[in-house]
Amino acid sequence: MRFSLALLSVTAIVSIAGAASLQAAEPFQPQTIVPGGMVMPLYPASSPILNQERVHEAENYNSTFSKKPENILNVINIHNPSIEVHLATDQPNNTGTAVIVAPGGGHKILWVGPEGADCVPFFKEQGVSTIILRNRLRVDGYVAEVDAVNDAFQAIRIVRAHAAEWKLDPAKIGIMGFSAGAELSAPTAIAYEAFERDHSGADDPLAKVSARPDFVGVIYPGPTPFTANPEAKIPADVPPSFIASAGSGDRVHALWAADYFTAMLKAGAPNLEMHIYGNGGHGGGIKDRGGIPFGTWPASYLAWLKDLGFLNKPGVPTKAATDVAAYAKKSKN
Repeated sequence: MRFSLALLSVTAIVSIAGAASLQAAEPFQPQTIVPGGMVMPLYPASSPILNQERVHEAENYNSTFSKKPENILNVINIHNPSIEVHLATDQPNNTGTAVIVAPGGGHKILWVGPEGADCVPFFKEQGVSTIILRNRLRVDGYVAEVDAVNDAFQAIRIVRAHAAEWKLDPAKIGIMGFSAGAELSAPTAIAYEAFERDHSGADDPLAKVSARPDFVGVIYPGPTPFTANPEAKIPADVPPSFIASAGSGDRVHALWAADYFTAMLKAGAPNLEMHIYGNGGHGGGIKDRGGIPFGTWPASYLAWLKDLGFLNKPGVPTKAATDVAAYAKKSKN
């Protein structure tokens, strides 16, 4: 009897250990940055794209506490990249437009508070849904120009694939990146055909979903594809781009912004707009910056979206789409 009990105890310990091991191997499930959001992994748990040795590791959150609920400022250790969905489709002024927001952080950290969470109420007021991207980081051994950019493209595909379910307009899915996040948004403006070609396997449920954004925001960017190659190919159906940065106070990022603008302008890309401000520094998200002109760029961004038709009702063809089609036709002739 004593032997049986001992055997039972050993068996129980092994079973518990085995269950714990299986549980530890499950991908980490990120918590929401903004209450009420819906978090969705970018890839299936078994995907070879994920680092299966680390996908179970918890993200680390740096938070601030006040009289208000806890606010998450930044995130590190991202091995199960995801999107956090905040729909505005319940708003009376719903536009069906969605902006995927790629926070910056030098590929070492993601500033999901000022360059993610703050965008949710800002866009919701305009009837625009916000999707916060949590991409993989260079500091964790990933290649930002490949892995993180692919995360951005995957996010575009997922949002478009769920457009009907989420009551979004599939022709009004855009992306906006801040700083290092702009190093993800900028390539999506020109490299979507290559991504679709390389990710078109029969086993990919999103293979037939377009990865092309309908508009692109490039905010105080890191190096863009045109920094390394000013003659990088620009597709005939290139989406419109909005660019903003401080000038001399953020000189390097302003120069990188100019690289992008110059190449697009040289190609005659339609609906291209850039704002470089005389006063201001790097970072800060959408805050008003004490009233200096640089703090008005979000208002200019909204005016640009409105001008291009992205703030109209869902299903209404945009001016942007009309202009892109005209440019594409002209480019092919």
